[in-house]
Amino acid sequence: MGHLPDPEPPVRPSIPLTALALILSSQVHAQPQATAPTSRPEQLVDALNGVFGKHAARAVHAKGIVLEGSFTPSPEAAGISKAPHFLAKVPVTVRFSDFAGIPTIPDNDTMANPRGLAIKFHLPNGSASDIVAHSFNGFPSPTADDFRQLLIAIGTSGPGTAKPTPLDTYLAGHPAAKTFLTAPKPTPISFGTLPYYGVNTFKYTNASGGITYGRYQFLPLAGEHYVADAKVAGLAPNFLADEIRQRVAKGPVKFKLMLQVAAPGDKLDDPSITWPKQRRLVELGTISVEKTVADNDAAQKALLFLPNALPDGIAPADPMIDARSAAYPVSFGRRQ
Repeated sequence: MGHLPDPEPPVRPSIPLTALALILSSQVHAQPQATAPTSRPEQLVDALNGVFGKHAARAVHAKGIVLEGSFTPSPEAAGISKAPHFLAKVPVTVRFSDFAGIPTIPDNDTMANPRGLAIKFHLPNGSASDIVAHSFNGFPSPTADDFRQLLIAIGTSGPGTAKPTPLDTYLAGHPAAKTFLTAPKPTPISFGTLPYYGVNTFKYTNASGGITYGRYQFLPLAGEHYVADAKVAGLAPNFLADEIRQRVAKGPVKFKLMLQVAAPGDKLDDPSITWPKQRRLVELGTISVEKTVADNDAAQKALLFLPNALPDGIAPADPMIDARSAAYPVSFGRRQ
């Protein structure tokens, strides 16, 4: 890497952006297309920087807190996949985050939604497997290329831009993106009282060769709890990090890891299409978040999550998974 410029002062997007995130069976399904993305990984990161500015931090979900814990698989998990963490208990590293690519974003800012959850499973052979999720069941774009176009439209649609702005034009032809940006996303009382969704589809193979397609969901055992709208403005700028530290000091914060199983005809390669709630859910196990790391800043800098870091028994079923995994190291290298 060449010399990077000093971080610029925090830059806020030029439009009121309420949400945005990076993130992505043996029966007949709408199979993924083999079309490779045309956007280079560097271009995707540049497009995010065009929205949030350049900082010595992640290009998106820049502000976060790192914790440690464990994952205990359910009895049903082995029937879904032969992946090692579905067969035996393993340690995990967990990162909760606010959405925007601004490391100083207040936790009560509208751009802090949706919240992020990233988990690194430490496997018995010394390798790792990652899941990246966020607290909204959906994604604004069907492909990585389309997502880049949305980011460019946002970054070039400032208050002084003539109407219709590039974003106006984009949203007129992309109803899923408009829904994603405008849907209500209430502020949680805790990172531990939110459900999180892995919007990309994976293919799971068990020891007998049985195949299942599905998407991850993380459901909080503490239930879903949100701050009343009238009280959001009075919250401290770092209240979520402070709260989760206090919460885990009293006992583990737990989530059920669920798999939403695809039904025949469900699109596997389009994360902008949310599957119906009636789809079958299979419990894969329990995430137990047990303690904060000793040095959060050092842990944040060292951590790199890759959605396609997968053991035998799990494989991408959505091209966006590989596109995201190619962009994350670019952001990682720049923030070093």
